[in-house]
Amino acid sequence: MIDDDATEDSAEAENLDADANPRKKRRKPAKVNPRKLENAALYYLQRFSTSSENLRRVLMRRVYRSAHHHDTDPDEGSEWVDTVVAKMQTLGFVNDRLFAEGRVRSLLARGTPLRGIRMRLREKGVPPEIIDEVLALVEEDDGDVDFAAAIALAKRRRLGPFSTRGDRLERREKDMAALARAGFGYGVVCRVIDAETPDDLDAMKNDGGGDGGLGYFPDEF
Repeated sequence: MIDDDATEDSAEAENLDADANPRKKRRKPAKVNPRKLENAALYYLQRFSTSSENLRRVLMRRVYRSAHHHDTDPDEGSEWVDTVVAKMQTLGFVNDRLFAEGRVRSLLARGTPLRGIRMRLREKGVPPEIIDEVLALVEEDDGDVDFAAAIALAKRRRLGPFSTRGDRLERREKDMAALARAGFGYGVVCRVIDAETPDDLDAMKNDGGGDGGLGYFPDEF
């Protein structure tokens, strides 16, 4: 099962239908009924981990297309969608808390700061109380979460101490800007980019984030 924003959003944009492929002849969208909506939900959930609200949005797009092309009742379709989503929750195929936990871990590993994670979860329709609970637990377990996420992004992008180039001083501002654009605060950016080695970053992370830098650029402090 895929847990990826870009891939999921791309598939949603295509409505998971062949008729959305511009290289194929467009077909008239199917007329929805409870069985077709349930089948659509199951097919979607085979491919993606998602929230109950986001699943509802996906199914409602089918309802609106059906209403447009077949003059079906969107209010009735909305009731069918609610029933399908509730059934998926009862079966355990949709669980907002598990989805949030998995998405948080995935985004942190990719180097997304907490405020970016909160925004992504809101976009997927995760209830605010679940977002707060999951992020609080992550912070309790992992300490300085943004610092760890910034390290992950720096490693992926080969910034600061992860650079394989020999011009760190010349690239310092660019490296700092890259982390800042990702949403990290100035203090976190400095601690990561100015660390001397990856091992020093690991030591800082284990000590709770360090105290503001290891002096790779001593004249700056």
